[in-house]
Amino acid sequence: MAILPPLASEKIVRIALIGNPNTGKTTIFNNLTGLRQRVGNYPGVTVAKKSGLLKLRGGNIELIDLPGAYSLSAASLDERIVVDSLCGRMASMEAPDVVACVIDASNLLRNLFLASQVAELGIPMILILNQCDVARRKDIQINDKLLSARLGIPVVRAVATRQEGTEEILTAIDSVLGRPRRMKAIEWPGPVKEATELLQQAIDPDRRENINDTEIHRILFDADSAVLERLENDTEEVRLHIGQARGLLFKAGYNPMAAEPLLQYEHLGRLIEGVVTHPGTAKTTRTESIDQLMVHRGWGLAIFIGMMYLVFLSVYTWASPFMDAIQNGIGWLQGNVGPLFAATPMLQSLMVDGVIEGVGAFLGFLPQIMILFFFIALLEDTGYMARAAFLMDKMFSWCGLNGKSFVPLLSSYACAVPGIMATRTIEDPKARLATILIAPFMSCSARLPVYVLLIGAFIEPVYGSFYAGLALFFMHFVGLAVAIPTAFILNRFLLKTRPQPFLLELPAYRVPRLRDIAWRMYQSGAEFVRRAGTIIFAITIIVWALLYFPRPASVEEEIRQNFIQHQGVVHNTTPEAIQTRLAEENSNLADELERLVDSTYLEQSFMGRIGKTLQPLFAPAGFDWKITVGVLASFPAREVVISTLGVIYSLGGDVDEETGDLRQAVANAKWSRGDRVGTPVYIMPVVVGILVFFALCSQCGATLAIITKEAGFRWAALSFTFMTSMAWLGAVLCYQIGIRLF
Repeated sequence: MAILPPLASEKIVRIALIGNPNTGKTTIFNNLTGLRQRVGNYPGVTVAKKSGLLKLRGGNIELIDLPGAYSLSAASLDERIVVDSLCGRMASMEAPDVVACVIDASNLLRNLFLASQVAELGIPMILILNQCDVARRKDIQINDKLLSARLGIPVVRAVATRQEGTEEILTAIDSVLGRPRRMKAIEWPGPVKEATELLQQAIDPDRRENINDTEIHRILFDADSAVLERLENDTEEVRLHIGQARGLLFKAGYNPMAAEPLLQYEHLGRLIEGVVTHPGTAKTTRTESIDQLMVHRGWGLAIFIGMMYLVFLSVYTWASPFMDAIQNGIGWLQGNVGPLFAATPMLQSLMVDGVIEGVGAFLGFLPQIMILFFFIALLEDTGYMARAAFLMDKMFSWCGLNGKSFVPLLSSYACAVPGIMATRTIEDPKARLATILIAPFMSCSARLPVYVLLIGAFIEPVYGSFYAGLALFFMHFVGLAVAIPTAFILNRFLLKTRPQPFLLELPAYRVPRLRDIAWRMYQSGAEFVRRAGTIIFAITIIVWALLYFPRPASVEEEIRQNFIQHQGVVHNTTPEAIQTRLAEENSNLADELERLVDSTYLEQSFMGRIGKTLQPLFAPAGFDWKITVGVLASFPAREVVISTLGVIYSLGGDVDEETGDLRQAVANAKWSRGDRVGTPVYIMPVVVGILVFFALCSQCGATLAIITKEAGFRWAALSFTFMTSMAWLGAVLCYQIGIRLF
């Protein structure tokens, strides 16, 4: 991520870039700032804040790319941020000195609605007519000089995808900084002014300075305005006056919920009369011709499924070589760093199994994240993402989600981390939150090693490869079967999402710029490392400590002495001499001894003790203490259960799900205590229970870290508690029903 140079000590001039979605606003932002960008969060919220530097008039100018919005109604979190930013209500952020409003030249009147609302704030403004090439293809002619004279502000033509108009925009900004010019605002009729004054008088005098006229209009015209939250204890009293103020509008013949757009469009119509010339007969555009296929009920859905399959396949398979390379690099680093600390085993384990393993825990996700965001950026920039949301909306609307939830959920089948990050394309904050909470239920690739191990050890030998493959296939739908009803319950009872029509603008198809796509990929990857990497790293270190400590030397010496006597090896007094003798006798015995030592230390570690303590909790699911320890140790990542079981069964931690010795070890495992002593641990109901547990559990520190960053700790804790409870309940039901049926 680009590091900005220090800002000058004098007051920083702030320019806000605003506009409707799909107007090319972000492309203009990239053209103006280049690599002089930084990405963060708006204070107190998880919405990304992008800003960059401009050099004009001999000083530093900060350009802020505000979220795309159709109006200032603050119906969504993005629109609320736009209002608060323009009014200077964001913590540690002052109101902008200039607003640069990006307009789709082919939809001038509709786009000017937002600009007209902003004009009421009295902030100097420039207007950028972007996508002039699209307007020309539609034979739409705009007299930009006449428009500038009517509005009273500079108007600049641009084609952002070709970097046309960039210098003209800089010149216009420079001129407005030198001589501020404000857009002509609407002159409200008498009833609106009277209703506005009534609301102003209803607000406590001490709070009036915190509410400007534009925000008063938001209270008056919006059905449920977020501005009311700033009135705190005065809210109920103000609501009574809101009813009275809206009653004044009704008496004057205005519908309060429709008055603003009707009056604004009437005002704008007069301003642009004679400015825009439309063709006599509308041409069938290239976009409309393509959409006859792309949004077709049959062919459109088939194309969409094929395209999403390609995305899923790419994230799942194309990332594998890069992920393997990262893991190989981590392994090489562990192999070379380990010997440097051989004299201090604890420090060696900390560096190899803690620090380096912790770094690998989050770097391993980068290839999937980069590939996923490549496709997301590609689909968004071409205009296809809006079509995908349109096609999928009916499938998801019944449970409170919308069409934009599909891509994040599909992506979560590869990895929930990039899938959750992909929810940023969902404008509705409640729909986005619901999608975040159910995304971890999708059967990600980290669950696959667990499936392969247990299916290969117990189902394939008994039922054959066909049923083993069928079982593997169905395991990928267990989470989905729980996720969709969960979304319904969340939206119906917890989030209480009100049914809303899914309104979506279908932008024109465009040729994407690879430079912008590459830059967005870089930003997404860097943001993941910065935001989630530290938490994932910390979780890995904590789990390492629980698995390593305590580690008294007397335990190791006792194990070695018992092992020597059992093997009939000549006794020596020191561990070093014993190890040397073992190496001389049989190197395999030495390896076996090391694995036995590791297994015993793991059993006596804090994690092992916690596992034995919690084993009664998992007893209804048929889990012994070894399975319980595997479940607990796999919290950072589900696939860690494989190496943990390898250590527990004295096979070492370098085993994988296809290792024959591990499959044989779990197949031969017997109960060593309790009323089931000597009986197999892994009977079929237990195996199915483990599979269901890992299909539903929240055993992924990276996922919880990204939920914490995107939605907050409270929702991450709720997600972990709910998913773990569902996993436990599923495992218990499988076992209890299974032992009664078989």
